[in-house]
Amino acid sequence: MTRPRIAIPVPSTDPEYSSQAWQQYATAVERSGGEAVEIPLGDPPATTARLVAECQGILLPGSGADVNPQKYGQEPVPECAPPDPSRENVDELLLQDAHNMGKPILTICFGTQTLNVWRGGTLVQHLTGLPVNHKAGRKVPIAHTVEVATDSLLGQMVSAEQSAETDGDLRLPVNSSHHQAVATAGDGLRVSARSSIDGVIEAIENTDDAPGGRFVVGIQWHPERTFDESAVSRALFARFIAEAEAWTPRPPSTEPV
Repeated sequence: MTRPRIAIPVPSTDPEYSSQAWQQYATAVERSGGEAVEIPLGDPPATTARLVAECQGILLPGSGADVNPQKYGQEPVPECAPPDPSRENVDELLLQDAHNMGKPILTICFGTQTLNVWRGGTLVQHLTGLPVNHKAGRKVPIAHTVEVATDSLLGQMVSAEQSAETDGDLRLPVNSSHHQAVATAGDGLRVSARSSIDGVIEAIENTDDAPGGRFVVGIQWHPERTFDESAVSRALFARFIAEAEAWTPRPPSTEPV
């Protein structure tokens, strides 16, 4: 059986960062039954479009950059990292293709922030004065816990592996490596997880009536880093790959132009 092809952009125009990061995402995809397809930055849009057209799902990874705040109507604060226009352009092309064709989407950290802004949402430019260090980094395996809504897509994946509930929500320990977060969810997106301690939004996903595909999930933590240790991380990638494998192209529209 042919493995579903998953488009993963090169994380950054910083080659050192990208060489360390991209392979972790690709390995998690391939160990879950998919084929990772590297999407270069800086290619002509037509070249990128042809490459992603051959893929059945997209994964938007993390980055050391921050989304240009002017895209959500704000001027950058001093703590905001410089944007990466090449990465943003590729992400937006991939999101448009997946939206048009109903392909499954998984976004992680910066990728989740890109998804939210692309859908018209806003971001907290810098998390400060909170009891949780959300920028803990890769050396801290568990930075805090998140509460996941049981009636969400993410909740389905977590509940299969994680049984602890608090006030009707599933509680999940996660790593953390971000200094920004979703402020207001974009069009057709719902909040599906928050930090248990300070309420920071940690996951978003498509609402039931949102356009695009049925599987659109964005998280702020890094399951690719905990693939070996965490059953929930493996379940998340497994479900994403299963959705990509089940995806079929939408039939051409028969509505009059």
